[in-house]
Amino acid sequence: MSLDVTIDIIQKYWPMLLRGAGITLFISIIGTIVGALIGLAIGVIRTIPLPESGPKRTLLIIVDKILAAYIEFFRGTPMMVQSMFIFYGVAGVFGVQLNRLFAGVFIVSINTGAYMAEIVRGGILSIDPGQYEAAQAIGMNHYQTMMNVMLPQVIKNILPATGNEFVINIKDTSVLNVISVTELFFNTKSIASATFRFAEVYFVTCIIYFIMTYTVTKILRTIEKRLEGPKNYNIIGNQMQVERPEDIVRKKGDHWHDE
Repeated sequence: MSLDVTIDIIQKYWPMLLRGAGITLFISIIGTIVGALIGLAIGVIRTIPLPESGPKRTLLIIVDKILAAYIEFFRGTPMMVQSMFIFYGVAGVFGVQLNRLFAGVFIVSINTGAYMAEIVRGGILSIDPGQYEAAQAIGMNHYQTMMNVMLPQVIKNILPATGNEFVINIKDTSVLNVISVTELFFNTKSIASATFRFAEVYFVTCIIYFIMTYTVTKILRTIEKRLEGPKNYNIIGNQMQVERPEDIVRKKGDHWHDE
């Protein structure tokens, strides 16, 4: 592998690599957001308490089975196979030619939704059941309980897992090259085929993927720390008072002085 060739490839093909990285990020961001919304909706639906009897119970059971089948199918099959089936299968069966970029976003979204549905359901079940019972006791229905009590806590708890899905999506968009979506890996293959310098080209692509995933990870960790709030606080009545570092030092000094 030659450093001079690597630099020459970057100088000559950086617009193509940058364009591919932009499409990769676009698909990953939209796919993760839509997938998270799908997961939230499914998680809320699948945690609706079943009535003891009646048509509502039957309907909820049927819906739950359909959603469970969706989750198991998309978690149990490779995204590459899903891409081929959705893009070429839909075109062959229904005679509809999907836009490749739209197809890529759609595939990543429904795939992410299947994983996020279980993450959200686990997050809901991890909340103390007493909170749900208390909300029901004051007259809230299931939707109000989820929106006002459960989901604010769930979203905070599942943020690390959601960020992990985002990072996975950045890397997994590479499989969309099988339906000719011009993301980063597709453009990389085109450059490698034109230059026959596979080591240098794929090395540059590895660095680009690493920069994207590392940056996203750092941003998400910063958001997580912000959501955690201050670590030093006292509960006074029904209010939270944050202790500043200088106050803590002053209290320790007073304690030593008293001794």
